Amino acid sequence: MSLVSERIGRCGADEAGRGPVLGPLVVAAVRVVDDSSLVEMGVKDSKMLSRSRRAELFVAIEEVAEISVVVVTNEQIDEQRLSHSLNEIEARAFASALGSFDGSIMYLDAADVDEARFGAMVSRHLGFEAEMVCEHKADERYPVVSAASIIAKETRDRLVDRIGEELGLEVGSGYASDPRTISFLEKWICENGDLPPCARRSWETSRRLLGLSRTRRLTDWME
Repeated sequence: MSLVSERIGRCGADEAGRGPVLGPLVVAAVRVVDDSSLVEMGVKDSKMLSRSRRAELFVAIEEVAEISVVVVTNEQIDEQRLSHSLNEIEARAFASALGSFDGSIMYLDAADVDEARFGAMVSRHLGFEAEMVCEHKADERYPVVSAASIIAKETRDRLVDRIGEELGLEVGSGYASDPRTISFLEKWICENGDLPPCARRSWETSRRLLGLSRTRRLTDWME
């Protein structure tokens, strides 16, 4: 990764994996002196790009920007949710990713319905004052946030791929809306009587599937 000039520059931050039932939450921060190089390479909100295009841009972004990535595992999410909201967990992760970019103008994709509130939450954990712009859909408006969204998404996708490789199973994207993920969870619970180690136990989908499995086993036993 090449480092840019020490001038203030522009810094963007975004996350991937807020909602999935399995795998980590990833927050990425990207800093450049100016975003002309990002504009030229055609960065966009990661959701608007194919997996292959994200992979290409991931490499290109590494060549022109400073990058900081924070991974919050599913176990850490479950533990932190005992005392913090998901928004607070994300704000802490954003602050951690941004922590080495003191002096930069910071652009954040707001994870809270209240943009100002999320910006204030991140600021509380930064440890220094920063000029900050926190908006919904910032990954569509600011190239540096688009770049961060690509880094976060591609990093999470690779980590989910690794989960599948280590288990030797198709785990899908990790989202509850993905039939492959639900099929994986149902089969794992049926065969092992519990959730897989990569699942977020505090998620309603996890509790529901685990409860359904236990109900079926009880019904089968009674019959």
